[in-house]
Amino acid sequence: MQTSPEYTRPVIGISCGDLNGIGLELIIKTVSNSRLLEICTPIIFASNKAVNFYRKSMPESNFNVQNIKDFTRINPKQVNIFNCWEEEVAITPGQLTDTGGQYAILSLTTAVQALKDGQIQGLVTAPIHKKNTHTEAFPYTGHTPYLKDTFGAKEVVMLMVASNMKVALLTEHVPVNEIAPHITKQNIVSKLKMVEESMVRDFGIDKPKIAVLGLNPHAGDEGLIGNEEENIIRPAIREFKQQGRSIVQGPFSADAFFARGYHERFDAVLAMYHDQGLIPFKSLAHGEGVNFTAGLPVVRTSPDHGTAFDIAGKNKADESSMYSAIFTCVDIIRQRMEFTENRKNPLKKVTNRLLANAVDERIDLE
Repeated sequence: MQTSPEYTRPVIGISCGDLNGIGLELIIKTVSNSRLLEICTPIIFASNKAVNFYRKSMPESNFNVQNIKDFTRINPKQVNIFNCWEEEVAITPGQLTDTGGQYAILSLTTAVQALKDGQIQGLVTAPIHKKNTHTEAFPYTGHTPYLKDTFGAKEVVMLMVASNMKVALLTEHVPVNEIAPHITKQNIVSKLKMVEESMVRDFGIDKPKIAVLGLNPHAGDEGLIGNEEENIIRPAIREFKQQGRSIVQGPFSADAFFARGYHERFDAVLAMYHDQGLIPFKSLAHGEGVNFTAGLPVVRTSPDHGTAFDIAGKNKADESSMYSAIFTCVDIIRQRMEFTENRKNPLKKVTNRLLANAVDERIDLE
């Protein structure tokens, strides 16, 4: 895509999620904030009719919109709707229907194709429901495996991001009784490498501090409550330390780790399984958590919650996480550009660091 001065702000695609969930409500509330156009050009992948269905029940929504069918007509001064379909679609807020899932996937696949083609620079995905999206045509358990497959990534990591913590997951949507076989030294070392790379490339942290949680209660109590910590996790940490540049510590007992606020002492935390990481994250992220798929060649973020059918269509959804997801997407795009530029010109990186230190010292003196 040709860039002009008007496109200095990144173009961010937003998939609509399940039509009967809170996705479109969140999107409408978020793009109603005029500050959004100061940092990016948003494109909603849905249909004008679907957006208007929810907009009618939200009288406080206030934004200028342009409908487009091709990307040459993007207006950086307005919210853009890329019409993925023209037909009338039955929208029944709060109901789990095949139609809701079908058009959620149409929105997603259209947005992803635009991302592959370079028509948009980043993607923010509204929530989908696995039960009505997992089909023969879409044989995935969620966004992450689909994006991994589509972009040919060897491995990705689900990284939950907030201002006060970042939590990565060793295993994601795995039944609890199947978690233990996935706790291997190879998997832990591999995920730690990905977390380290993401901290450096996506967040600008040169030498990150990473904490690793244990699998068992009390991190195994030195083998009294399970032996994965002694036989697998500790050896994995030792192996990674020999080849990585991060400061890595653990395994920590998960309950004490978060209860004592240790998560704020580290740049990232590697949790062993889904709920071990996401329960404390969602409890402590103050409603502004973001799901970021690290390891992809593109930038994709998402709110840290689901479709919330219980409040869909009631104008009750809190857009804080969606707003954070868009800001985080933009921040990571900019950080990756800076990372690439610094690799091309190492002297510039040193100069920027010296200038930053000088500014810090001046602030301290003042």
